[in-house]
Amino acid sequence: MAPQSAYPEVLLLIDGAWCPAASGKTLPVVNPASGEPIGSVAHAERPDLDRALEAAQKGFATWRKTSAFERYKTMRKAAEIFRARADAVAPLLTLEQGKPVAEARQEALAAADVIDWFAEEGRRAYGRVIPARSAGVYQLVVKEPVGPVAAFTPWNFPINQVVRKLCAAVATGCSIIVKGPEETPASPAELVRAFVDAGVPPGVINLVYGVPAEISSYLIAHPIIRKISFTGSTAVGKQLAALAGAHMKRVTMELGGHGAVLVFDDADVDAASRMLAAAKYRNAGQVCVSPTRFLVQEKVFDDFVGKFVMAAGKVKVGDGLQPGTTMGPLANTRRVRAIETLVDDALKAGAERKMGGSRIGEKGNFFEPTVLTRVPKQARAMNEEPFGPLAMINSFGSFDEAVGEANRLPYGLAAYAFTRSAKTATAVAAEVETGMLTINHLGLALPEVPFGGVKDSGYGTEGGADAIEPYLVAKFVTQSGI
Repeated sequence: MAPQSAYPEVLLLIDGAWCPAASGKTLPVVNPASGEPIGSVAHAERPDLDRALEAAQKGFATWRKTSAFERYKTMRKAAEIFRARADAVAPLLTLEQGKPVAEARQEALAAADVIDWFAEEGRRAYGRVIPARSAGVYQLVVKEPVGPVAAFTPWNFPINQVVRKLCAAVATGCSIIVKGPEETPASPAELVRAFVDAGVPPGVINLVYGVPAEISSYLIAHPIIRKISFTGSTAVGKQLAALAGAHMKRVTMELGGHGAVLVFDDADVDAASRMLAAAKYRNAGQVCVSPTRFLVQEKVFDDFVGKFVMAAGKVKVGDGLQPGTTMGPLANTRRVRAIETLVDDALKAGAERKMGGSRIGEKGNFFEPTVLTRVPKQARAMNEEPFGPLAMINSFGSFDEAVGEANRLPYGLAAYAFTRSAKTATAVAAEVETGMLTINHLGLALPEVPFGGVKDSGYGTEGGADAIEPYLVAKFVTQSGI
């Protein structure tokens, strides 16, 4: 366990140097388990952003000329460095974000795997030869890096959300300015430090913190930036996508979700309830792909609810640094108020409370694992992403009824299904409108598979072979021997 005094004063990284903001301004960092300040982070403003932009332009000029093989070697070294530091990084992540230290350590280790995977994928950004219509003519498609990237990342997975954007940029020869999360700044700074220590040239990676709206509006519109990647709410994502569109910038958007779960009457209810409860309360439900609307066929509804509640009852809420804790606090007081409001609204609409629904204590941002059943569709939580430890379980009769509810909302990030029928599984895969679907197991977010949504959940992917394509430009070159 790391003492709170171990939390660092987090600096900016600009042009290869760790530095305070030009103004000297800082923002406080608060431990969500105690509500007490534990450190500070440098607050970047326009002079700092101008320096970062200049550095990114310079870094791009160097890095784009570095061979894919050399980039690969540097990234693999960064992965090994970060993997070796996982035990030291995990307590920092827990102090600032709240998740249990075991989950924090797993996030750090998973990030090292992501670095390894993108390092390999960058070596395979192949062009192609197109057969010509005339003799003596060559027609080539050459893949080139798009240019400096601006990335905007949230606080729920401070390492995980940075590492995918960072790696896609670095693997393809782009430079990047990461606008990290002010509430959880130390762990992404340590990720970036691993790349610096691995030998990434100055300016290739820059890290800033500050007021999100001020930084995003300035960086997205700036002519040096050529590519945007954002993870966050749908409302903010739409605003940033519109701004990027006004300046003809490429965009990857990983936005909100409202994960539908379809449990059919032939499912393994024991396995489904156990897996889904673990997924629901991971990171206190502050997960974009968190299962949220549970749709359970009538025949097994009562059995599933009973077993889900039993599994949820085993969740141990507490300080993430304490042994045995399986769910930490919510990340901030805003989330506590939001979940309280959604639960109260659902109960007033006629939902049945099976467990939880209340804040725990007055110190920190702890909230009970909560299960509501028979929640009316008009309840706000059935339409807005809860982003917290709230599970809503309703029954359904027919396949069409379940799919209709799964597709009712404008979200389409992740969905889940449990059935022993191959026919039903195939039909779910064909009919549910989602970017990701996992059937009879939890199989999302591996480095090698796509990660992204449809409809209001965004566009593009931050995983799998397609993830690097938005960071590359396909240049067509045709040449005659004459």
